[in-house]
Amino acid sequence: MSKVIAVASQKGGTAKSTTCRNVATILKYMGYKVLVVDCDNQANLTDCFGIESPDKLDVTLYHLMERIIMDEDLPEKEEYIINREGVDVLPASILLSDIEIKLVSAMSREYILKAIIDEIKEDYDYVLLDAMPSLGLMTLNVLASCDSVLIPATPEYLSAKGLELLLKTIFKIKKRINKKIDFEGILLTMFDERTNLAQEMLEMIEASYGEHIKVFRTKIPKSVKVGEANARSKSIIDYMPTNKAAIAYERFTRELLKKEVMSFE
Repeated sequence: MSKVIAVASQKGGTAKSTTCRNVATILKYMGYKVLVVDCDNQANLTDCFGIESPDKLDVTLYHLMERIIMDEDLPEKEEYIINREGVDVLPASILLSDIEIKLVSAMSREYILKAIIDEIKEDYDYVLLDAMPSLGLMTLNVLASCDSVLIPATPEYLSAKGLELLLKTIFKIKKRINKKIDFEGILLTMFDERTNLAQEMLEMIEASYGEHIKVFRTKIPKSVKVGEANARSKSIIDYMPTNKAAIAYERFTRELLKKEVMSFE
């Protein structure tokens, strides 16, 4: 049975796409069949997988959503799924910027993406949706399509405050649009345990939300090697498996799946 997890954050710069990229790769190494869907018009996740010039692709997520809006059949899966290092990718491009306008007048506009995900999700153990850092109609579609939400957050005041609006939105969606949606939890990224600010923000997040939403024990530390890996279109696991962020992402994925820690060295 497939599980669809949205990786969502109202604020940009929380390592949302990086988290999608690395968790997908680790799940693949664990033996799971994984699909990632880039739902952000910035196409950062698409870029992380080394898919160049996505605006020149014949079929991206934008084209699929446009077909659903126009009540047209989807093309064959092989026309829009790109495999990279054992992970299937449904890419995005800058064209996705136009979808918000088209969604405004679309019938059942909250469920356009869901129609696509429902068509293909049973081919996978896990589907990861990389949401855009906003609370617009596209993110609403992501939250209507998923089983659960993983929320990356940085140990900064504005990031911590931004959680409140996102959580309120998710609770509204659970009540009105997607009753089965649940929280995976809050993942602290770019975490420097040596700073007082990081510890203060961790305490603030745990005090404000920890009673109702899991705050993962694993924190993803800051590391320049993560940026280097992204620039080379590699996961940190493949680029430098002994790096502290690589080890943390592996531990986090195990915690997410409630499994024992293993190494990919």
